[in-house]
Amino acid sequence: MSQELIDAITDMREDDALNITDEMLEKGTDPLEVLEACRLAMEVIGKRFEEGDCFVPELILAGEVMKGITDKVKPLMQEQTDDAKKLGKIVFGTVQGDIHDIAKDIVAFMLDINGFEVHDLGVDVPPAKFVDKVKETGATMVGLSGFLTLAYDPMKDTVEALKAAGLDVKVMIGGGQIDDQIRVYTGADAYGRDAMAAVSLAKQWAGA
Repeated sequence: MSQELIDAITDMREDDALNITDEMLEKGTDPLEVLEACRLAMEVIGKRFEEGDCFVPELILAGEVMKGITDKVKPLMQEQTDDAKKLGKIVFGTVQGDIHDIAKDIVAFMLDINGFEVHDLGVDVPPAKFVDKVKETGATMVGLSGFLTLAYDPMKDTVEALKAAGLDVKVMIGGGQIDDQIRVYTGADAYGRDAMAAVSLAKQWAGA
C-alpha cells in the first residue's frame, strides 16, 4: 500500500492519495511509514523537476497533497508523545532561494514531538537570519533544508556564516537532492536522510 501512496502522490492524484492515507491509518499502519512514502514520492518529483519533466505548478500541487497527508498524520503522532523536558534548542529553515517547506515541516514537527525546542525560520532564509536566530536563542544545533540543487551553495554559505560568527553549533542538512557528498561540499556536520535520521542526530548531539 505504501507504493500505491507513492504512485498517487507522484501522479498528482490528490483524492486518491488522501484516501489511501486514510486506509493505511485505519488499518493501523505506523504513521512513520506514511511519512516515508511521502519522502520517497517527493524524491521522485524532485528528480523530475531537476530533469525538466515537471514544473513549478506540479511542485506546488505535490506540496498541497503532502500537506493534506501530514495533516492527517500529525495528530496521531502527537498522541504518542508526552510533554517531556526539552532536550535542546535547534534553529531550522529552508535555505535562501528555496521555497519548499513540506520536508522541513515534517522534520521540524518530528524534532518537536521528540523533545526539542524548534525555532522554525520558514523558507528562503538568508545565512544572516540563521546567525541572528542562533545568537538570539542560544541554540546549539542548526538544521538546513533544501529540496533542489540550487540549495547547495546557500547551504555552504550558511555554514560558513555560522563559522565566521564564531558560533559553536552542529549543522545538519537534508532534503530532496541532498546526500553525504553535499554534506562534504557544504561543510555541514551531518546529513539526515529523513526525519527520523534528523531526530537521531539531534539526540546524539544533545547527549540524550
